[in-house]
Amino acid sequence: MKFDKYFPIEKLKPYIKYFVVSENELENEYKVLPSSGLVIGFQYKGQLATITGNTESKLKSAGITGITDCFKIFKNSADIGTVLVYFTETGFIHFASHPANELFNLSLSLDDIFDRNSVSEIEEKLAFATTDKYRIKIVEQYLISQLKDIETDKLIVDAVKLIYQSNGAIRIKDLSKKLLISQSPFEKRFRKVVGTTAKKFASIVRFNTVIDNLDETKTLTEICYENNFFDQSHFIKDFKRFTGDTPENFKRFL
Repeated sequence: MKFDKYFPIEKLKPYIKYFVVSENELENEYKVLPSSGLVIGFQYKGQLATITGNTESKLKSAGITGITDCFKIFKNSADIGTVLVYFTETGFIHFASHPANELFNLSLSLDDIFDRNSVSEIEEKLAFATTDKYRIKIVEQYLISQLKDIETDKLIVDAVKLIYQSNGAIRIKDLSKKLLISQSPFEKRFRKVVGTTAKKFASIVRFNTVIDNLDETKTLTEICYENNFFDQSHFIKDFKRFTGDTPENFKRFL
């Protein structure tokens, strides 16, 4: 299995965290935990599907997954190859006319968001590309062609930074006060740019902080206390929604 990371050219750095070229010779079912940004995937060979309960839904070869507040299960065919685009928390809005929150908890075909002909063109180019560096170059050129001349919402960028600084523990009421904006217009701007509410985004940041700390020699009580959970039962319930597992079982496989 291959999972190679590439960083974007300077022009795309404010919007794209990194690219990944992923390949797997074997059919595989795997879990993806909630992340803090949207992701585009281009399958240049093979097929990907989502699994919900007992239902398997095949995805188009070019697709986009919005921010989610619970885990998702994917299944890839044998001999699959994918270029993944990981957006920064405020990056997606600079490429699409759709508000980011319209993709919340969804995995859609990319031509639901972007022009169908341009999507078909990049799929064709990727199918004939023979090196990973060339695949990344094709995707970068496509993204530059879609980049819109709009101003970055600096207030929302600052909000994201404050949420990370608090490890997701900041109250949204306190956050809007720090930013000198009333809560209702702040929430509306945050959803549009980031893809979910500030509260849900903070909970994703908080749980990713928890998961990063699970491999340390801390008790469950200590982890709950450090991350502002009221009690262990509340923490375990939320953890299971986020990961599909209990903290103890999840920790065994780290």
